[in-house]
Amino acid sequence: MQVDEESVRPVLNRLRRAQGQLAAVISMVESGRDCKDVVTQLAAVSRALDRAGFKIVASGMRQCLADGTEAPPMTQEELEKLFLALA
Repeated sequence: MQVDEESVRPVLNRLRRAQGQLAAVISMVESGRDCKDVVTQLAAVSRALDRAGFKIVASGMRQCLADGTEAPPMTQEELEKLFLALA
């Protein structure tokens, strides 16, 4: 499944932001920061990754519905599996 250009930019921005947040979490753990602060930042990374994943799945669904020329549409089971992979 290809993600359209319009959706790629925000997804990449979210992933880059998550990458920076994850680097900060690693640094926090290495420096012995408070557990509460580490968990808070880790939760932010997780949310950023989830949002990026949902954006990719939503874009893919839109393409599957609008453009059935390249490949057969995804089955309901395949779509459910994609969503559950993010849960």
